[in-house]
Amino acid sequence: MGRAGRFVVRQDEASTLVEVLADGRVRVGDAPDPFTVTAAGEGQYLVSDGSRTWRVAVAGSPDARFAGTGGTTARLEIEPEGAAPRTKARRGPGETAAPMPGTVIEIAVEIGQHVSVGDVLITLEAMKMELPIRAPREGTVTAIRCQAGELVQPGVALVDIS
Repeated sequence: MGRAGRFVVRQDEASTLVEVLADGRVRVGDAPDPFTVTAAGEGQYLVSDGSRTWRVAVAGSPDARFAGTGGTTARLEIEPEGAAPRTKARRGPGETAAPMPGTVIEIAVEIGQHVSVGDVLITLEAMKMELPIRAPREGTVTAIRCQAGELVQPGVALVDIS
């Protein structure tokens, strides 16, 4: 797992203190007990709290790290404890972007379609997982900026909602 130390993981506006203990276990946030993390192949880890185990896939560079488990993927910003949050580029109003590199396997909406918060817009495949890209707000789809089979990069607008 690496050497002992403390750092902060930021996901969107949330910040979580992570501590890698000398024995290799990992304490996350306010969790009372540390997790055991075991490498399970390149970019794959098994994370256990003693009663449950999750397979977590991690990809990207240190500046653009993505983690996924159970069909949910998040972009993580990992910084030394006490560091100021990085400023990040914001998408335009109503744009929905890929959280990590992936292949578009399904486009579930059409231009002009009304969507509600949480509706699946597009499904990506990344790291052998399906990643639903959901509507961040209610509105009407005004543009679809990708097509099935296309490899998309993180931060690039995929669907516009007005």
